[in-house]
Amino acid sequence: MTTLFDPITVGAIEAPNRAFMAPLTRCRATVDFVPTPIMGEYYSQRAGAGLIISEATGISPQGLGTPFAPGIWSEAQTEAWKPVVEQVHQAGGRIICQLWHMGRIVHPDFLNGEQPVSASATTAPGSVRTYAGKRDYVEARPLEISEIPGLLDDYQNAAENAIKAGFDGVQLHAANGYLIDQFIRSGTNLRTDEYGGPVENRIRLLGEVTQRLVDAVGGDRVAVRLSPNGDSQGADDATPVETFTAAARLLSQIGVAFLELREPPAHGTYGNTDVPAVSPDIRPVFNGPLVLNSDYFYDNATAALADNKADAISFGRTFMTNPDLLERFKAGAELNPIDFTPTWYSQGPEGYVDYPTMAQKEAAQA
Repeated sequence: MTTLFDPITVGAIEAPNRAFMAPLTRCRATVDFVPTPIMGEYYSQRAGAGLIISEATGISPQGLGTPFAPGIWSEAQTEAWKPVVEQVHQAGGRIICQLWHMGRIVHPDFLNGEQPVSASATTAPGSVRTYAGKRDYVEARPLEISEIPGLLDDYQNAAENAIKAGFDGVQLHAANGYLIDQFIRSGTNLRTDEYGGPVENRIRLLGEVTQRLVDAVGGDRVAVRLSPNGDSQGADDATPVETFTAAARLLSQIGVAFLELREPPAHGTYGNTDVPAVSPDIRPVFNGPLVLNSDYFYDNATAALADNKADAISFGRTFMTNPDLLERFKAGAELNPIDFTPTWYSQGPEGYVDYPTMAQKEAAQA
């Protein structure tokens, strides 16, 4: 029976176990989106993961609208990532860079007052943090077809910079209501050109970006993340099984290292509990390793692997609060609590690099 502790090959990466670290926005970069040294400490603490997927990392100024998130479009950002990645490797870990364009989720405060871009002229619900405080989202403008070659260049530049920085690969963030997801889903893609309408048109940009990444760094170093069920930041789809099985089939044809799905299970803590899972329909049409994410702990992750629902599981908040998560799983030890603290998104060490390991807790008690 396959377990979390068994090794797995995902493209060019030999992972020693199947407990991956999911991408987690932590906001410890500079105001100019340059990684900082404390990020190396954070990621290297978690090098016991089979594979670390980095926090979402901006591919361009147009695509990044989260305060203190990192980017990877400039030389300064690339150089600052190098020691972070090197610390992970020195600790025996593997890490890939998640490439992010937020689309309509970027506020004009980050764009010198210009509108964000999306598949169509739509507005995300709610508000967003900017350096000037909370702001309501604004209506995006449709991305022009003439702008798509430049977008593809931005993704390629970011991927090549990630490899220069030493990352073991990249992951395309095509989930959670961000730009690629805004094109995929019928609720946010109202276009009538070759990028809108039927499913094959709505997944066209996903395919073009993925292919550009594969051409740039090799399919064995490219992964993709999708979120196939339920509303995500106001993005939803009328026929998720049809849409996301088509997307998975396309990615399988292109040939990526693995596919990760953010799909909260029924009765989960964080996701939509009444939305049917799409992963059982994706499993037969995607020929590579499948990674499931969201609301997984030891028992349900073990069951998912045993039932062949996935080849690996990515853990988010549990890895955030338990840097030695694999050791705790092996020992059957209690986990640090997931404590929903404001320090998750602050710029200091609190709630970031100060979660104790089992050994540290035992030493403190002694």
